[in-house]
Amino acid sequence: MLLPREITTPALVVDTERLERNLHGMADSAAARGIRLRPHAKTHKTAEIARLQLGMGAAGLTVATISEAEKFAAAGVTDLFIAYPLWPSRQRLARLAALTERVSLRLGVESAEAAARLGRLSLLASPPEILIEIDSGHHRTGVPPGRAGEVALAVARAGLPLAGVFTFPGHSYTPGGRERAAAEEAAALAAASAALSVAGAAGGERSGGSTPTAALPADPPLTELRPGVYVFNDAQQAELGVCGDDQIALAAAATVVSRRSRDRFVLDSGSKVLGADAPPWSNGFGLLLGWPGARIVAISEHHATVVLPPGSAELVPGEIVAAIPNHVCAAVNLADELLVIRDGEVIDTWRVMARGANT
Repeated sequence: MLLPREITTPALVVDTERLERNLHGMADSAAARGIRLRPHAKTHKTAEIARLQLGMGAAGLTVATISEAEKFAAAGVTDLFIAYPLWPSRQRLARLAALTERVSLRLGVESAEAAARLGRLSLLASPPEILIEIDSGHHRTGVPPGRAGEVALAVARAGLPLAGVFTFPGHSYTPGGRERAAAEEAAALAAASAALSVAGAAGGERSGGSTPTAALPADPPLTELRPGVYVFNDAQQAELGVCGDDQIALAAAATVVSRRSRDRFVLDSGSKVLGADAPPWSNGFGLLLGWPGARIVAISEHHATVVLPPGSAELVPGEIVAAIPNHVCAAVNLADELLVIRDGEVIDTWRVMARGANT
């Protein structure tokens, strides 16, 4: 990634050539396997990338919140899945009802109680389709596969159409965990689909996927993939071996502001730019693109401390480097805009229009 020579730091920059390669790669992979692609837009939160994904054949977008759905609906996206176990309060029900007038909407549920409350939406002209969230091993939210049938019956009592089941194999975000997570995901969705059949419920969608598992074969195969991070990739994906350095499309352009020793430096991109995620298995708070072995070992609001491996060339104060966040979704949500670069020149600015859309 060639950074512009003149740039005010810190700033998030997107290499458009790398971005487009990542987008085409996932779209082509899904199409070759006959799997519908519904990317998760909470990673990029931008209308421009959403349009690129839809233009490459995505069936629609996945979002995490109602407010994200509202933002993308306003940007012209017409098919959205809120892949989250929503609790339908009165206010949320009103917002969901308004959304159904603008888009084809799918909602996630994980309990009979939530399904019953969503039943108020069954009277709408185009009620949302429901997918039941399944716990496939991440143990965060979702029902065990064998309980999918009882939730499906609640969805039927609520008068809502059931599309199928979905899950998130979040335990794929661990070293050596990708293959096991993918296998458990496929098995859990298959078992949940079988439970629907036993309960006499229709709904053949088996929706899943994460960036670490998206390219792995599944038996039985999924019908829909919802990866998000793949558009940019990040330090986590690099450490997990999911992507190479040449597939990292977003970086924080950062200036070296202090030299503490021959191998220790401080950048101006702290936690308010990179985010503060640091999985226990990671080597720090991020990496430097083009500096193999370099690690961001400490972070505060406006400082990021970098340690270089022995034998590396020194960084010098004033030098601009590409700092790669551990978790790109968190970093993007901290930014007002993304600078779009090609061949080391800024060619556009994209507003992070769904920034802070957390409700």
